[in-house]
Amino acid sequence: MGLLRRNAIRPGWPLWLLVAVLAIAGTAAEVFLVSKRPGKAPVAAEGVIAALGGFRSLAAEAVWFRADRLQEEGRYVELSQLASTLAFLEPHTPEVWSYSAWNLAYNISVMMPTPEDRWRWVAAAIRLLRDEGLKLNPDSPELCRELAWLFQLKIGGKIDSASPLYREKWREIVEDAAKRNAWNELGMDKERMRKVERVYGITDWTNPISSALYWTYFGLKTAKGDTREFLREIERQCRIMLHASQARSV
Repeated sequence: MGLLRRNAIRPGWPLWLLVAVLAIAGTAAEVFLVSKRPGKAPVAAEGVIAALGGFRSLAAEAVWFRADRLQEEGRYVELSQLASTLAFLEPHTPEVWSYSAWNLAYNISVMMPTPEDRWRWVAAAIRLLRDEGLKLNPDSPELCRELAWLFQLKIGGKIDSASPLYREKWREIVEDAAKRNAWNELGMDKERMRKVERVYGITDWTNPISSALYWTYFGLKTAKGDTREFLREIERQCRIMLHASQARSV
């Protein structure tokens, strides 16, 4: 799966309109950063979005157009920076968060020189989806799908040579949360965890495949169409991987 794409601005648009739209997008990015300052009221960001009115969709299209160009040129770090503007303009569009997280976990991370450096970008992708995307889009099956796939493929699988380190880092994070009974810091609900344990026979939450199944279970509650089929395939693969890991530990 590659980065998601959007329709670009038509080349026939007047130059003055493109300049105006890009200016609006630039202002939006600046306001977004300001809104992230400690103590800043979240309502301020909503006010700016409302103030953009009809220009909001034009600004979003301009930013998507720029993102496509950066992707084609392989300028992933710049693309990551641009993602904050997309999140500001379309915070309730799951595609924005999936797009940004994929870039962090799969494009930027592999450019890093050491496994530890790679892990920082993968962890950032998890936090982006879990702590920001899902906060603004509660129960989104698309974001649950992205989280589940990230835990299954990137951390629990063999697609990345640094995956053994990722699993070690994730084990440390889970053990710390368990010790402090702070599962909420991992976006996990204890009652839902108990249900997942019963459904899938999970006994070890330090295994990233357990987290993949948690988010799969979460997403399947509301998923439809292709998203549901994708989650079912993740579920199938995770069951196989989980049983294999449990057999090795016996």
